[in-house]
Amino acid sequence: MRSIPLLVAGALLASCTNAPPPPYMSRSPSGERAYEMAIAGKVPGRPLGCLPHYNANDMSIIDGHTLAFRVSSRTTYLMHLGPGCEMLGSGTYALLSRQFGGPGMCRGDIQSVIDPLNRTSVGSCVITDIVPYMRP
Repeated sequence: MRSIPLLVAGALLASCTNAPPPPYMSRSPSGERAYEMAIAGKVPGRPLGCLPHYNANDMSIIDGHTLAFRVSSRTTYLMHLGPGCEMLGSGTYALLSRQFGGPGMCRGDIQSVIDPLNRTSVGSCVITDIVPYMRP
């Protein structure tokens, strides 16, 4: 009788330890070229919690899951987005970031993809990671 609660507890613990594999994200050939150009000759640094406003000016869209912010010829920040912003990679939509007095764009912030012509939202996603790439 004592073994049943132990078996249930063991099964619950085992089910929590195995994370599902990350979804396969393939880039288009043009997106792959943009990604390679953004990180060419640079090494990744420690992921950041937030990208300050003053570093978020020169943004380019690599695909619906990745944005690049070029700060200088030495530093580029790659921002990875969760599911929901795939339409951003089509080129006809814009990213709307609602920031009110915060430190900048932070991991966990919700971003909206809008159609600038109709001013309607076509999707939203969460910032999952911000990684700096710097020349050694």
